[in-house]
Amino acid sequence: MIAIFLGGVGLLVWLYLLLGNGGFWRLTEHDRRFVPKGAQVPQGARVVAVIPARDEADVVAIGLRSLFRQEFSGRLEIVLVDDESSDGTAEVARACAREEGAEDRLTVLQGRPEQGWTGKLAAMDRGVAHVLGAGVSPDFILFCDADIAFAPGLVERLVAGAAARGTVLSSLMVKLRCESLAERWFVPAFVFFFQMLYPFPRVNDPKSPVAGAAGGVMLVRPAALEEAGGLQQIRGALIDDCALGKLMKKQGPIWLGLTDDAWSLRPYPHLRDIEQMVTRSAYAQLGYSPWRLFGAVLGMGLVYLAPPLLAFAAPEPAAYIALVAYLLMAQSYMPSLRFYGRNRLGAFALPAVAACYTWFTLLSAWRHTRGRGGAWKGRYQAP
Repeated sequence: MIAIFLGGVGLLVWLYLLLGNGGFWRLTEHDRRFVPKGAQVPQGARVVAVIPARDEADVVAIGLRSLFRQEFSGRLEIVLVDDESSDGTAEVARACAREEGAEDRLTVLQGRPEQGWTGKLAAMDRGVAHVLGAGVSPDFILFCDADIAFAPGLVERLVAGAAARGTVLSSLMVKLRCESLAERWFVPAFVFFFQMLYPFPRVNDPKSPVAGAAGGVMLVRPAALEEAGGLQQIRGALIDDCALGKLMKKQGPIWLGLTDDAWSLRPYPHLRDIEQMVTRSAYAQLGYSPWRLFGAVLGMGLVYLAPPLLAFAAPEPAAYIALVAYLLMAQSYMPSLRFYGRNRLGAFALPAVAACYTWFTLLSAWRHTRGRGGAWKGRYQAP
C-alpha cells in the first residue's frame, strides 16, 4: 500500500506539472515571438545599457563589442559600473570602446559596496542614478550582465516588442554554455527547474500573480521603475532578477522568454563550478527556512527519485503507476534537452541530476549557517 501511495503521489504531481503548470515544459515563450507583426522601434528611441561588472576582464570586451555593434535604429549607450574589480575590468572596457570608435557611448563608473545591498543591485542602482541624473531620461534601461554577448539585431527586436506590447519589464533567459561534461548534464536541468518554478506563460499573463525575470538581459521602463520605488525596494534580494520581476509586475505587464540570440560567456567546466552557481542562491529561494528546506528535500525525493525506484523495485501495480510517472517526467524534460542540442534519452537521467541539485540545496543551507551564504567573487551576501 505504501508503494502504491508513493507511486500515486508522483503520478499526480507529474500530471499536474504537465497539464496544470502553465505548459512550462513546452518552451513556447521565445523572443522571436515577442514582436507583434509590423512593430517597429519608436523613432528616436534611446536605450542605456547598465552593466554591473566585478572582475570581468576576461569577457567584458566580447560583451561590450556585441553591444557597440548592435543594428539598432535608435541610440544605444552603455554605463558600466566597475564593482571594485582587481583585474583591470574598467581599463579593458575603455580599450574596447576606443577600438570600436565608441568612446562617446561608454561611461565607466566606480561602484562600491553599500550596507544592506547586494553587490550587483548596488552597482545597478549606481548606474540608474547616473542615467536619471543626466537630465534626459531614456526610453528604456537595459540591465545586462558583463558576461553576456548579443546577436546584432537583438536590442532592436527587444525594444520593438516592448514598445508594441507596453511591457514595463522584458527579460530574456540567455543561452547558457553547454559544452563541458558538467554543463551538458546540469545546464538544461537548471533552465528546466527555473521554468518549473516560474512558468513563463504565467509570468507573461497579466492576470496571473506569478512574476519572474532572468537577470542576464532585462529591459525596463525607467518611469515605471521610479514609480515602483526603484531598486532600493529589493536592495537585499539575492535572487535579484525575480525580485525585480515581482516589483515591476505591480506596475504593468512583464514578459519573460527564451532566446538563441543572447548567450552567456561564463564557462562551468567542472561539477564544482555548477555547485557554486546553484548554492549561491538555492537556500535563498526557500526563504532561508529550515521547514521549507525539509519540504523541498522531501518533495524532490517523492517527485524525482521515487518513480524510477518504484518502477524497477516495487511489486505490481505500484510499479506500473510509478513507471507512468517516470515516463511523464522524462517527456517533460525532453524539450529542454532538445533546446540545448542534447540527446533526448538523457531525460531518463533526470532523477540523478535532480538528486545532485537536492544536494546542492542542502549544501547551500549548510554554508548559510556558517555565514558563507550567497558567495560571489569573494563576497558572502546572504543575510
